[in-house]
Amino acid sequence: MKRIFTFFLLTLSILVTAQIPSGYYTSAVGKSEAALKTQLFSIVGPHTERTYADLWTDFQTTDKKADGKVWDMYSNCTFTFVTNQDGGSGGTSECQFYNREHSMPNSWFSKAYPMYSDLFHMYPTDKYVNNQRGNNPFGETTTPSATFINGSKLGTSTFAGYSGTVYEPIDEYKGDFARTYFYMVTAYDDKVSGWVSDQLAGNQYPALSTWSVSLFLKWNSQDPVSTKEINRNEAVYGIQHNRNPFIDHPELAEYIWGAHKGEPWSLSAGLNELKICFSISPNPVQNELSIKTDEPTSTYTIYNLNGQILKEDRLYIQQSISVNELENGMYLVQLQSGTRKSIQKFIVNK
Repeated sequence: MKRIFTFFLLTLSILVTAQIPSGYYTSAVGKSEAALKTQLFSIVGPHTERTYADLWTDFQTTDKKADGKVWDMYSNCTFTFVTNQDGGSGGTSECQFYNREHSMPNSWFSKAYPMYSDLFHMYPTDKYVNNQRGNNPFGETTTPSATFINGSKLGTSTFAGYSGTVYEPIDEYKGDFARTYFYMVTAYDDKVSGWVSDQLAGNQYPALSTWSVSLFLKWNSQDPVSTKEINRNEAVYGIQHNRNPFIDHPELAEYIWGAHKGEPWSLSAGLNELKICFSISPNPVQNELSIKTDEPTSTYTIYNLNGQILKEDRLYIQQSISVNELENGMYLVQLQSGTRKSIQKFIVNK
């Protein structure tokens, strides 16, 4: 049966900011560096505080995969909500239980609230891997003392500027954790100077240690905002009533800590998408997307609306991609080259 494809242009920035309340970040426009960070604090710092017990239920909204299972960034285990919830014992190997991970270890801020239960840095994670990580900073290591099932590692830092023990997540989630840390030192701009860790600077600005700034800017660039993060940001906003600005506008990190320090930030600062042109093959039997870009090499990824990756590969300026296997429904096609992305929706009707 013939398939008909309908396309809607949807750039990354529109996708990311679609649910942001009108004027939410307006007061941050024109500011840079420490002043920008502090202004963002006034916007996203106030929120509805959760109890630690609330998190078990919250995770069922914020961290649920398309198949209904727990989305754990520390492992690729299959956890069922409630059934595999940490009961206080066990966890001597991977894939037994998930627990409530403070991705920014709670010992750094003396287990104080509201940081202790802030959903933006609380994730359901494999209990064993969580315990192995302990309160070590995030980092990179090429000499791991332990490598876990999904490829994350624990070992001596080999990232310039730090030589202690670090936990390195897999590449797919490095940007997630970088933007989590940018959020934490911003949402608690008034408290962060008192937190203690080698990952932190012990001050209000820059708040992160020099090596950590370099690390997280690298991760923020190399692992751009994903559909998972966008959906989670909306889910947390629905519960805590605040947002992670570094998911909504990932370029903010460069204006606070990176290459654009000293430059005034604007709401259009991150609009640097790939030029993209979609057309349909004239032969309906082929069921192909014909894609053109302005980059010599890019990658494409096809997602369903639950964020599940259905297909991905390299893309070379102009290429036809078969989508014959897709069922009726709406999908997203994302093109990426370096830190630039562009996304379009399309609908398949048989």
